[in-house]
Amino acid sequence: MEDDTVRYISVRYVTIGRFSELSGYTERAIRAKIHDGTWSRDDVWIKAPDGRILINIDGYHEWVERGPTVISAHAPLRLR
Repeated sequence: MEDDTVRYISVRYVTIGRFSELSGYTERAIRAKIHDGTWSRDDVWIKAPDGRILINIDGYHEWVERGPTVISAHAPLRLR
């Protein structure tokens, strides 16, 4: 008997490129939100140990639902 069960995995962090595909925001818009402090570090995005910026899907959902908030205590990220 074949198992046709659909299995889903939950992913908490995704790259900027993948988040762009999922959300409809351009990569440039995502980077702008990070740079200008619209999305706070450790809430909506993190810098992984390998230096890559990852978007926290749960943090993004919280940001959408609560609206604008005070900018994080962390300084805005300087993007190249």
